[in-house]
Amino acid sequence: MAEPKKLFIKTYGCQMNVYDSARMAEAMGADGYVLTEDQAQADMVLLNTCHIREKAAEKLYSDLGRLKPVKAEKPDLKIAVAGCVAQAEGEEIVNRMPLVDLVVGPQSYHKLPAMARGEGPRVLTEFPEEDKFDHLPKARATRRAPTAFLTVQEGCDKFCAFCVVPYTRGAEVSRPVDRILAEARDLVGRGVREITLLGQNVNGWHGAGPDGREWQFGRLIRAIAEIDGLDRIRYTTSHPNDMTDDLIAAHGDEPKLMPYLHLPVQSGSDRVLKAMNRKHTADAYLRLIDRIRAARPDIMLTSDFIAGFPGETDQDHRDTLRLIEAVGYGSAFSFKYSARPGTPAAGREEVPSEVADARLQELQALLSRQQKAAQQSMVGRRLGVLFEKKGREAGQMVGKSDYLHSVFVAAPEAKIGELVEVEITHSAPNSLAGRLV
Repeated sequence: MAEPKKLFIKTYGCQMNVYDSARMAEAMGADGYVLTEDQAQADMVLLNTCHIREKAAEKLYSDLGRLKPVKAEKPDLKIAVAGCVAQAEGEEIVNRMPLVDLVVGPQSYHKLPAMARGEGPRVLTEFPEEDKFDHLPKARATRRAPTAFLTVQEGCDKFCAFCVVPYTRGAEVSRPVDRILAEARDLVGRGVREITLLGQNVNGWHGAGPDGREWQFGRLIRAIAEIDGLDRIRYTTSHPNDMTDDLIAAHGDEPKLMPYLHLPVQSGSDRVLKAMNRKHTADAYLRLIDRIRAARPDIMLTSDFIAGFPGETDQDHRDTLRLIEAVGYGSAFSFKYSARPGTPAAGREEVPSEVADARLQELQALLSRQQKAAQQSMVGRRLGVLFEKKGREAGQMVGKSDYLHSVFVAAPEAKIGELVEVEITHSAPNSLAGRLV
């Protein structure tokens, strides 16, 4: 038998890209490829890109530049670019970097095997009417890690002024209930105990139920929770305007739904929120937080913030600091505004870089203090911890708490995939330590 070809994948960015990379690996696996972690051994290098963060395209071209001498020594090496930068740049990638053999957008990656065989176009960035999930091969019945991502929704119709997602991922599409449940059951059958439901606007999911009638996201979570062997459910990323009463109630009455919610607000200024086209106010967000906490008092909240959005004033910045103080986040992602070509905000006059930098530092200092306090509040508590890997020290295991903190535990008898009760004894800058109860 011929030796299987080797596929090396580098994944940039979000959790959905991690999921997409796994599905592309499965698709290429059905075509005779096996994954390798050694790029030097690869017959195909796949770069699965993200366009959300600053200089995403430049990072891609930098990596492609490093592949030039590799391709020169190994002319048969196939180089493919997938993901959101592929969607945004398209033909420009092969024009600028002729060493690239294939460019495929995130809605067409089910066609990657045919493209690799030379049976399709070199560049494919269309938004096909067909559902790519219908054309992906069934996952092999191999043992999985104890945690897994599951995409239930793609695309976004919100058109926030700073965001490129509607242009790279397309309009919102919700997968039907039966396909989601089938994939979830398959994951649990292969050893998965925690599933994170993914979508660019995941709580806006409204898929067709078995009878063809539309379900809402809270009902989907309850249905997934009925799967025997599944212990934990999470979801990301959400929009405040799609936190329905039923979903809020699920946080209070579904024990498998973890007490953790990432709910981006971006700014605490109504004026900036309007300029961002967020369609909610700071007060509406705070009232929503009150409702969520009434349903689940111990929930930990995280968020996203943009510092220095075009037109942001010192007062707008102070409004954001006040909102952060009012909420009290467990952690948050914060970034200085950077324009994305083609988005509505891209042509607006930007805040001076040094001002935006100073505001970002002030935001991050406050958020860091809140994160430290949130982690310190865990000391002395007993939390569930799902072990995911071995630690660096002998007999040490590492897992995630109910609140998604990394927890280090001395547990020489434990196995990966065990869900145990741990008393937290120590808080480090970005993790916790504890002992088995």
